[in-house]
Amino acid sequence: MRHAHTLSLVASVLLALPAHAEPTGCQPPTALAQPAESPPPRQSLVQLLALAEQRSQAIGAARLLTEAAQSDLQETQAAKQPQAQLSWMVGATGSRSQLLPSRSDALNRPSLQVGAPLWDGGRQQALEDWRGQLAEAARQGQLNAAEQLRVQVVNLAFDRSRYRLQAQVWQQYTHKVCTLVQALEDIVARDRGRASELVQARKQLQQAQLSRQQALSAMQLTDTRLRRYVGEYLPDVPSLAALMTELPELPQLHQRATGAAEVLQLEAQQHAAEQLANATAASQRPQLSWAVQASRDLAGDRQSQWQAGVTLSLPLFNPGAAPAERAARQRAEAARLQREDTLATLLNRIDQVHGQAEAAFTRARDVVQVLRDSERVRDDTLQMWQQLGRRSLFDVMSAEGDHFNLRLAYVDALHDGQQSVALLWSLAGGVQQPLR
Repeated sequence: MRHAHTLSLVASVLLALPAHAEPTGCQPPTALAQPAESPPPRQSLVQLLALAEQRSQAIGAARLLTEAAQSDLQETQAAKQPQAQLSWMVGATGSRSQLLPSRSDALNRPSLQVGAPLWDGGRQQALEDWRGQLAEAARQGQLNAAEQLRVQVVNLAFDRSRYRLQAQVWQQYTHKVCTLVQALEDIVARDRGRASELVQARKQLQQAQLSRQQALSAMQLTDTRLRRYVGEYLPDVPSLAALMTELPELPQLHQRATGAAEVLQLEAQQHAAEQLANATAASQRPQLSWAVQASRDLAGDRQSQWQAGVTLSLPLFNPGAAPAERAARQRAEAARLQREDTLATLLNRIDQVHGQAEAAFTRARDVVQVLRDSERVRDDTLQMWQQLGRRSLFDVMSAEGDHFNLRLAYVDALHDGQQSVALLWSLAGGVQQPLR
């Protein structure tokens, strides 16, 4: 977007802390500590996301569910392989007949049976497809859980950047008011009649210091919320004013939304229900399997037996099969309707957020234009008050207040737009896309 470079450039220029020394006539708050070597903003945000994903128990639970679904799939796939079973009976056996004398012997007979299905009308393949789609739905659920976590962390990181920049703006305003207080202290030392102006300036200074403290308190609260996701060790995150300032095109977002994890999860659930219905229908077709069985009596006459053959099973009457198949197809249709509704809601949400982001960035650019005029007005007003006496202190304070309020409005508009862009990427498949 053609305005992205302008927004990031203005952020770096307008929000830089003054490098000159603070006046000695008042006690301004200490500037925020700046790390000597801080990683780039993009790298810092990626690091935060990685820490949050490693610590997240919700993602860990979703990962276990995905692995469990894969194990279910492997179990179903193994059903078509030959199965072997060993059984062993130990006891006694006997026989009695009118023509033969009664007979009883000890029984110690192992038996081995091996068998496998030959043809089942497609039931086994349908069951495998059913399990496979359930595994895909679980995987998409894991991706969706990770994406929800990422967008929360990104929002908190932008909130932290917002409050930090607000505190810096109030720091600059405090410095400016300190300069006025120092000048008025010198003036009042010679002219006691202007003491009321000094009182007014000191009151404005206290209000600026209070506003700065509120911004710092909000930043500390945001840090506490971030630690909930990334742990007690919170990496230093520099200003994010240059990140996610480019608004993606709406058609591109709509196209990517069809591949969002939430949509794909419902689509997989639909296909799983369809395959379960196919498996239920196939269970009513003839089933063909082979089996080999051998046994030997280790006691008595030590007789051996074996048998091998093919078994054909013909389902004749199962009153529960039709309702089971109908229920599976109804669930598939319900999942399809849920997917369509979710996608429509998602596209509508993208349209809304895209409009909000565009309005926020437009507001930020408009504020930049006004700031240029505001800078000239505040300088001229201060000069006319100091040198010519043609402006009152009220005019000076009003010009300063308007100028710094515009800076705060720019910070808010910029971060509103950035958070909307982050949400747009999250809705359209992944907030990590613009960070790669």
